[in-house]
Amino acid sequence: MSPLQHTRLGQVAIVCENVQRATAFYRDILGVPFLFSAGPGLSFFDVAGTRLMLSAAEGDANGTSVLYFLVNDIEARTKELEAAGVRFTGAPHMVARMPDHYLWLAEFRDSENNVLALMEEKRETPPA
Repeated sequence: MSPLQHTRLGQVAIVCENVQRATAFYRDILGVPFLFSAGPGLSFFDVAGTRLMLSAAEGDANGTSVLYFLVNDIEARTKELEAAGVRFTGAPHMVARMPDHYLWLAEFRDSENNVLALMEEKRETPPA
C-alpha cells in the first residue's frame, strides 16, 4: 500500500497578498466558518472538516497553495516517502501547541518543486 493512499487532506494553505482582506472575503462573502486567527499573518477556517489556512506570502511560497496530508506516525510516513525518493526539506518537527494536541509538520517538494507537507496532531507530550 502507498504511504498516502488512504490519507485525507487535513489542511490547505492559500498564500495571500493581504490576509485581512482575504479573511473578510472567505468569512463575510463566501460564508466559510471562521475558526481563529494567529496574529495578522494567519487565519483559519473549517471547510467541511478540512482546515483552510490563509497565510501571508513568504519565501518561495508566494502565489502557491500548500496541501497538508493528515497522517498518523509522521516519522514513519516520512521514512517511507524518503525511501520512495521524496525530498523533505527537514525532519518532522512540532510547530504549535494547541489546546488538545501538538501540531507536527514535515515539509517536502513534489516533482514540480511545489511545497507539500505531512501533518500530525499528536496528543502526547513532545520529547524534550
